[in-house]
Amino acid sequence: MILPAGVAPEARLLLAARALRALNDGCVAILLPAYLLALGWGKWEVGLISSATLLGSALATLAVGRWGHRWGLRRLLVAAGLLMALTGLLMAGLDDFWPLLLVAFVGTLNPSAGDVSVFLPLEQARLAESAQGDARTVLFARYTFVGSVCAAIGALAVAIPQALGAAGMPVLDAMRLMFVVYGLTGVAVCLLYRRLPDRSSGEPAVAPAPLGPSRGVVMRLAALFSLDSFAGGLVVNTLLALWLFERFELSLAAAGVVFFWAGLLTAGSQLAAPWVARHIGLLRTMVFTHIPASVCLILAAFADDLPTALALLWLRSALSQMDVPTRAAFVMAVVTPAERAAAASYTAVPRSLAAALSPSLGGALLAAGWLAAPLVACGALKIAYDLTLWRAFRRQAAAQR
Repeated sequence: MILPAGVAPEARLLLAARALRALNDGCVAILLPAYLLALGWGKWEVGLISSATLLGSALATLAVGRWGHRWGLRRLLVAAGLLMALTGLLMAGLDDFWPLLLVAFVGTLNPSAGDVSVFLPLEQARLAESAQGDARTVLFARYTFVGSVCAAIGALAVAIPQALGAAGMPVLDAMRLMFVVYGLTGVAVCLLYRRLPDRSSGEPAVAPAPLGPSRGVVMRLAALFSLDSFAGGLVVNTLLALWLFERFELSLAAAGVVFFWAGLLTAGSQLAAPWVARHIGLLRTMVFTHIPASVCLILAAFADDLPTALALLWLRSALSQMDVPTRAAFVMAVVTPAERAAAASYTAVPRSLAAALSPSLGGALLAAGWLAAPLVACGALKIAYDLTLWRAFRRQAAAQR
């Protein structure tokens, strides 16, 4: 991918790693509920394992924000790549629920539409060192664009187990094979991170530091992001796929196609986000695209037929993630350079920590037969988040324009 002017060449390595991870995340998020059901576990167990992945990612991200500056971003990224490799291999080899729950908690599985793993704050902080000003916003948009496109392509890969099953391989074994591929991708990602320049060797860069002058702003943002994260956890891709399976009896392959188009729409909107932000500002882009997306989700919950539901979900996909690159750029713009790694971690933590409880709640609601409840609750809470965010930061956003 061609980088914008003023961006350091090392950004290509981070974008390549993001692409590889997203290919696997897009597949695993949809494959995970089908895999767990094939192992004999129910909807509530799917929700619990989704919660465990988010809770574990939150605690790991919090640790990075608190103590990560002692080791350096490159070393932590390499360690995360190794953990991804171990996660895939263990998921492929285990059957019992409690060991699977432990791997989900400690590992790097991502059941969501976006990236909620420990990789996110580390890569964002390193990307922030690679560009300044508008170039940084464009770079973050490229980062999220690459992730969305590759996640969309990865969603199509959920058809592979069915194809292998038709060729004679047991479908459960084919699903295990997908997790082996996930583990091997972790090795490839680790090798990419090792090629990053080692900042500890004397190359000039701003030394990362714990939160200081920006603590108040970061904590306010983190509190608001926690509400958004809790809401989003009710309909992470794993549970949304489960909703489609239950509500419209969609096959695994058909769900992959649905999420493929949703991912492409998300990617296109994220690519457009910097252009929109230049004209109306970062905060307006975050809020004014998010609210209509939440309305679409609520309406989809009551759709009587699959085409209507898909149209609303795809329209939501075209709007709901435009805030991702602008949110990251907004956070990096309101903190000092030395605090960026810590700020990225502390604002990313709510995306996993607050959302860690909601997938189990969403799974319980689906198991109880209240299929519309998770979607409606998610949309209503996200609208409340947007209105509160606008009220809290509109003056600060106006001063930055």
